[in-house]
Amino acid sequence: MYTTLLTTLEEGIFTITINRPDKLNALNSTVIDELYTVVEEIYSNDAIKAAIITGAGNKAFIAGADISEFIKKNDAAGEALAKYGQTLFSKMEHCSKVIIAAVNGFALGGGCELAMACHFIIASSNAKFGQPEINLGIIPGYGGTQRLTRLINKNRATELILTGRMIDASEALQLGIANHVYEPEELLPKAKEILQTIIAKSPLAVEKIIDCINHFDNTQEGYLYEAKRFGECFGTADMQEGATAFLEKRKPVFKGK
Repeated sequence: MYTTLLTTLEEGIFTITINRPDKLNALNSTVIDELYTVVEEIYSNDAIKAAIITGAGNKAFIAGADISEFIKKNDAAGEALAKYGQTLFSKMEHCSKVIIAAVNGFALGGGCELAMACHFIIASSNAKFGQPEINLGIIPGYGGTQRLTRLINKNRATELILTGRMIDASEALQLGIANHVYEPEELLPKAKEILQTIIAKSPLAVEKIIDCINHFDNTQEGYLYEAKRFGECFGTADMQEGATAFLEKRKPVFKGK
């Protein structure tokens, strides 16, 4: 079905592998187009409960964009390219099903931006992160200036983006870019273990949590938005099941209703 992606679906977990190891899984137009299709599949396929995005091989998650496609673009084409990528990454960020990045090597430029568009990131011990676009005379275009600033604060993001400095997995963990760091052979099993925990929860509650977090703005509006979504939970069968199971000291069986 795809020329640049590999996909598997096991026990509700959809694993998407960027499969251009000879190009360090760099993002080109075909990869972006196919990611659009695969993200639509996550949205529409009820058998998919959560997803993992990773890279083929043991060197790279996604080592940036395919720079050969940049050479002949003018300013209008560059802006259109950025908006196209931003729309895709926004769809990932706002998906009601959890999508996590399993970063197994270089996550640079667009690769770092894609990882940050996932709901959270786990990394292998050999992972490297960075926004080195400034070395090409350009800036991050797929949301990197915005998401990195939200993740690690303005000063740190400014330094990393202006210097183009690459950081290792331990620094990414310290800064809050990565949630966990594992040895390479543990990365995908741990990703699936985390997702199995999440997909056992109420899918309606998961959806509302993602929605509220994406509406975080550090003002009273964020609290009001949370209160509204909290109230909506009380009209669901999942809430009744969760509360009843707690009182009966048994595991809940959520049905997303």
